[in-house]
Amino acid sequence: MATTFPRQHARTHRFSLGAPRALTAAPDGSRVVFLRSRNGTDQAQLLWVRQVSGERPPKAGPGGAARDPETAEPSTTPQVREVGGAQGAGEDREYVAADPAALLTGSAEELSAEERARRERSRETGAGIVGYATDAAVELAAFSLSGRLFTAELRAGTARELPATGPVIDPRPAPDGRSVAYVSRGTLRVVGADGTGGRDVATPESASVSYGLAEFIAAEEMSRTRGFWWSPDSSHLLVARVDDAPVSRWWISDPAHPANEPTPLVYPAAGTANAEVTLRLVDVESGAHTPVEWDREGYPYLARAHWSDAGPPLLLVQSRDQRRQRCLSVDPATGATATLAEEEDPDWLELFAGVPAWTPDGGLLRVQDLDGARRLTVDGEPVSPAALHVRAVLDVGERDVLVSASAAGDEERVAPGEFGVHRVPLPGSVGAASGCAPVLPPADADEPTGPAIRGAVRGGDLLVLSTAALEFPGSRVTVLRQRPDASVERLAAIASYAETPVLRAAPTLLHTGERGIPAAVTLPTGYREEDGPLPVLMDPYGGPHAQHVVAAHNAHLTARWFADQGFAVVAADGRGTPGYSPGWEKAISRDLARVVLDDQVEALSSLAGRFPLDLDRVAIRGWSFGGYLAALAVLRRPDVFHAAVAGAPCVDWRLYDTHYTERYCGTPRDDPDTYASASLVTDEGLSGAAPGPHRPLMLIQGLADDNVVAAHALRLSSALLAAGRPHEVLPLSGVTHMPSREDVAENLLLFQVDFLKRSLGLPRGA
Repeated sequence: MATTFPRQHARTHRFSLGAPRALTAAPDGSRVVFLRSRNGTDQAQLLWVRQVSGERPPKAGPGGAARDPETAEPSTTPQVREVGGAQGAGEDREYVAADPAALLTGSAEELSAEERARRERSRETGAGIVGYATDAAVELAAFSLSGRLFTAELRAGTARELPATGPVIDPRPAPDGRSVAYVSRGTLRVVGADGTGGRDVATPESASVSYGLAEFIAAEEMSRTRGFWWSPDSSHLLVARVDDAPVSRWWISDPAHPANEPTPLVYPAAGTANAEVTLRLVDVESGAHTPVEWDREGYPYLARAHWSDAGPPLLLVQSRDQRRQRCLSVDPATGATATLAEEEDPDWLELFAGVPAWTPDGGLLRVQDLDGARRLTVDGEPVSPAALHVRAVLDVGERDVLVSASAAGDEERVAPGEFGVHRVPLPGSVGAASGCAPVLPPADADEPTGPAIRGAVRGGDLLVLSTAALEFPGSRVTVLRQRPDASVERLAAIASYAETPVLRAAPTLLHTGERGIPAAVTLPTGYREEDGPLPVLMDPYGGPHAQHVVAAHNAHLTARWFADQGFAVVAADGRGTPGYSPGWEKAISRDLARVVLDDQVEALSSLAGRFPLDLDRVAIRGWSFGGYLAALAVLRRPDVFHAAVAGAPCVDWRLYDTHYTERYCGTPRDDPDTYASASLVTDEGLSGAAPGPHRPLMLIQGLADDNVVAAHALRLSSALLAAGRPHEVLPLSGVTHMPSREDVAENLLLFQVDFLKRSLGLPRGA
């Protein structure tokens, strides 16, 4: 049977399997560590090492992890996949440092409830080694498998299990590599890297307390997925204590298995109590605890923590309304904090990866919104140009900072969907006068000639650049050496084993409408002008922190498949989406529904003048915020949208979490009108729905979803029924927020296209 796109898309987990990920570059510039499965359909991730200079071949060790990377068979001799270069010292090699199949001796992986919850927060759908942490030298890696603790000697390519109290969560080696800290059932423990000296260092006082874990809000909304940080000298730990006793308890039931007890869910809905989060400094040797003190009443959110050898611990704490925040330094001896910087914003203060941090000479590095631009600052002074929209800090070096950034501005926009890696010189460093510059591979490298998106990690002078583009599927990972003059030389490539899609994406990226809305348009393969106007499928996410219009081939594969079913597929990133300016992102403040919907309508109408769009047959589909936007479209603008598929839609914002919802809408008590206008249902029924006509709407909902709970879809369905509005509901038993089961993911695409064709009166079938 020929492989269809829906089947391949599902089997390959959206073509992510087999691709290198979670890359780490050693500070001595000798190797790159990463995760990758053996092929494009194997879910089990292995820990790999790519040696680029001065390394010895790996030796078989206690964990039995040194195996032939092609056959996966165990071996009693060192197994190294040669990838070029001279033999012996200095040769390039790639080898497996830890293989989950060998370490578990063929047993099936078993996940604890805590580990499943962590993976749901990170939307992790893989298996095997899905995450790891290393010591400062990137010599030792630690990870968990089936709730057990393992370490890998990265130079030798060997792995071993350490004695531990399970289930093990988030193991992290000390910077000196002599011990490993991990969490088990809310207790923070430390064990020697040799397996000796295991002990508790922070024990919960009650069932509602945990040490060393990120609370739900931090992991889901702040991108803070960890709850403890080692001191640079490995003597202390900065540890989050979380007490979720004040948080509401909800219940996730399994209607398909009524004998099963419902699963409790600690969920802080908008306007309700959050978990109480405090910090302790823990002496690893003595076990002594020192509380860290700050104004938790005024700044209850612990958004970021950072501890490096460039200075004392740094904290970023936010007010409940996220309009005020403080950057604090911590005295490691007393736990006292001092305010280094304060910020306020009338809408909200965005959080950024990699900051706050210290520069090597003790400057405070932040990303700030200044005069309408998002800039990198040192001690409050901008060091990146206003024309560059800084998105994240990737690495802080001796002379410069690597940032992820895109072209800034709301006027005269260029390069839709493109962002890259830029080098920002630190003040006073060699080369500072040359200014900020993009980081690109050498001209002779096999690189795209058109728009692309790039990311990077760095260790010492070793730079690992990941590139995705419209010109080729997947991404390419290139290992570079950065010279003192900031130029780079290409050392090697890290291969991807991801499958090649059976389709070829070919979107047109552009800015459209008076606002210059980023858009992507995909027409059917072989479309000719004489074929006439096409029914339209709007395919947005359209909300905060995510872009659909990106210069990456694989991002548009599903659009290509829908287009080949007879649609012109349009994705539009309206106001509220990231990438251009603080004003563009914050235009949705207290006006969520109107702004995002208006921009979809504007994009559609403006594109109709350039593309063959039949505006009498317009459908819209989306998932999560995109699902909300799809349902919003047919209920409030049925004059424009004629059918919708809404997957996991958040339709009553009172039922979504505190940190996300209150950022845009305030609280239900203080801003009831904002919630009523943003929501599709209230206690009185449908909210803001146009009187007619009634358009076909399919609701898709995972019944095990602990992010957008099933109550959203069920309440909307009840309100639609009470209002006499026909609709369809597709409940997914046992499925969470992101369906990962192959059969479910494949058939969801097929069901959607059948519904859309039926609703728009199009011919059905192949």
